[in-house]
Amino acid sequence: MNTGKWWQKSEESVVGKIILYHGSSNETVMPKFGLGEERHDYGKGFYLTESLELAKEWAVYRPNALNGWVHEFELDTDELKILDFQEYSALTWLAELMKHRDAADSKRYRILSKQFIDKFGISTEEYDVIKGWRANASYFYIAKAFVRDEVDIDILEELLALGGLGIQYCVKTERAYKKLSEHSDVLRSVDFTEFNKKYNRRDMLARENMRKLIDSDRNRVTKVFSTLV
Repeated sequence: MNTGKWWQKSEESVVGKIILYHGSSNETVMPKFGLGEERHDYGKGFYLTESLELAKEWAVYRPNALNGWVHEFELDTDELKILDFQEYSALTWLAELMKHRDAADSKRYRILSKQFIDKFGISTEEYDVIKGWRANASYFYIAKAFVRDEVDIDILEELLALGGLGIQYCVKTERAYKKLSEHSDVLRSVDFTEFNKKYNRRDMLARENMRKLIDSDRNRVTKVFSTLV
């Protein structure tokens, strides 16, 4: 089983001040410690990305035909503890996802996911910022297939690498929020028609490539979710 890194790092370790983007349907956003949904990828927090293009897509991913906004922020990372899931295996990342989002609704999943988290999960409580992949529809499609024992571990990391959905940052602690500031003078409007189409195209292509690999002979379906716990 390959438990090494399953993606190329987007950059070296984070140092100093970095520019991040937040895509939203709201023209005004006010990041505040304690807000956010626990059922998001890394739990409560404020989510951003280094990619302006991805932020534009995320601003209009909902099918409501409304234009969105990209807010530009600066994060001073000095003295912040940042957990980078790019330094861990795909199994560790999936365990973190299972802490916050249900990949299935069954007694079997509830029992096995707890065992899986206990075995492969790591504590994130001491970190100010979490950095890792964004589990949008195509990535969560893999998670669901994985817990149904439809994906062999030998192809799991390659599957996850097919998404091409970039890295997100989740600001978690009060200390990190205090070191985050918006560049309000560079607010960007996002056209729904253009960037919702790009978002859907990216997701559709990822799912097509994932399905081809899952259906291929390389997916032996022997070393699967239920055999790991």
